[in-house]
Amino acid sequence: MKNIALCLRYDGSRYHGWQVQKNDITVAETLEQAIFKACGERLRVVGCGRTDAGVHALRYCANFRSDTRIPLQRLPLALNARLPEDIAVLEAVEAGDGFNAIGSCIKKEYIYKIWNSTIRDPFLEKRVCFYPQRLDTERMLKAAAAFEGTHDFRAVRSVGTETKTTVRTVHWCRVERDGELITVSVCADGFLYNMCRAIVGTLVYASYGKLEPGEIPALLEKGDRRLTGPTMPPQGLYLNRVWYDGPVGDMMARH
Repeated sequence: MKNIALCLRYDGSRYHGWQVQKNDITVAETLEQAIFKACGERLRVVGCGRTDAGVHALRYCANFRSDTRIPLQRLPLALNARLPEDIAVLEAVEAGDGFNAIGSCIKKEYIYKIWNSTIRDPFLEKRVCFYPQRLDTERMLKAAAAFEGTHDFRAVRSVGTETKTTVRTVHWCRVERDGELITVSVCADGFLYNMCRAIVGTLVYASYGKLEPGEIPALLEKGDRRLTGPTMPPQGLYLNRVWYDGPVGDMMARH
């Protein structure tokens, strides 16, 4: 039995997140149905993270164990023929026996896109957060730097999945503007529930003086979610990159 890892991407607009749920359509369930149709096996896929309803993935990793005889180089074509147009498998490789898409992940990068204009762009509907009030990216940059490093991030998480610890290491938190589009990039060894969207909300608060960038270390120390910025809407969030060792890491780097 092979341990198969997939690199895929998806538009999460019409899905209730990645994780299989009883009453809502999800990315994982849709992928499992495609695997059943292509390989004739009912199985569970393991994803590299729980993206929420409406959140997208430019690069996502999932793995499953299968006896399929479909050559791995042809498996993406076989699955894509049975997937809807908003999910695409880019590549498949055989992973080591101990590989697990979430447990073997070294770090992840999410990006958050804000269309900072008083005029909406209909072609970006469900793919960015429209924010008409002018944002100060210099203040956002100063605030972003305060999130870098190893901290307890309970002040920027929503109540949800229980974790052993709320301490994470943020490798970088960056803010870039290209015309009306602001992109926030956050890379960490792991993310708490809604952590990235709450970080972006805090940067937005810092942008127009609702809080000062220099106050953020103290707010993280206090750990009170009520003192930081709002959880931003899901449609602006994308899982952008995922890092692994070995052949799976090589596969993810190619896309």
